[in-house]
Amino acid sequence: MTFFIRDGKRSRGRSPSNGLLHELVDVIRRLELKPGQKYVTGRNVFVEPDVFVRKVDGEYKIFLNDDGMPRLRMSSRYLRLLQSGTLDAKASTYLRDKMKNAVWLMKSIDQRQRTIYKVAESIVRFQRGFLDHGIEALRPMVLRQVAEDIGMHESTVSRVVTNKYLSTPQGLYPMKFFFHSGVDSARGENVSSLVVKERIKKIIENEDSAKPLSDSAIMKVLQREGIRLARRTVAKYREELGLLSSDKRKRAL
Repeated sequence: MTFFIRDGKRSRGRSPSNGLLHELVDVIRRLELKPGQKYVTGRNVFVEPDVFVRKVDGEYKIFLNDDGMPRLRMSSRYLRLLQSGTLDAKASTYLRDKMKNAVWLMKSIDQRQRTIYKVAESIVRFQRGFLDHGIEALRPMVLRQVAEDIGMHESTVSRVVTNKYLSTPQGLYPMKFFFHSGVDSARGENVSSLVVKERIKKIIENEDSAKPLSDSAIMKVLQREGIRLARRTVAKYREELGLLSSDKRKRAL
């Protein structure tokens, strides 16, 4: 007598024939282990932040992500060889040159990390309002401001922020996200172009879909809110947001 499993319970009786068993095994082999795979249109890209900004006791603290950084150190074996005096002149010169290169590499990596920290620190100083309140409080900022703030060349700042990501209480952003132009306002201070784009997006989202607002109408709404913007600039920002013109929005409806 053979015991086998049926409907999750141990049963007594005859086991399935070899032919049926082979058929079942073939069915199992043809099953898709990842059934959702065929509906995926692209590859997921996971971003690992280079810098974390966290609020600790009411103040924003900066933490560098060192997980991907190699732990470099000088080999004690080669140091002992140099100090022993047993090497000939050629070997000693070769080893000293290699060790100088190693020291230069370690210092360069350390300098890179300290520069990233300084740039992140400057961004936090300039964008405290954004960290507290979100994109509505984002300030216009250019590379030159940060370069002057940390005492480095503008090109150095540009290289540092390229392909770097900052994790903040407001979300994960490329460091380049914080560098953008400003728009004149009636209050006498510039408003971030990203803030203006966000406002245009919300105006269109809240419009009467049966009577979409033209770029001129959006311009007038912004002017009443103290934001001075030309109609062609409204059109440019709307297109950059991927939003249709009023005629096309009406036809789409």
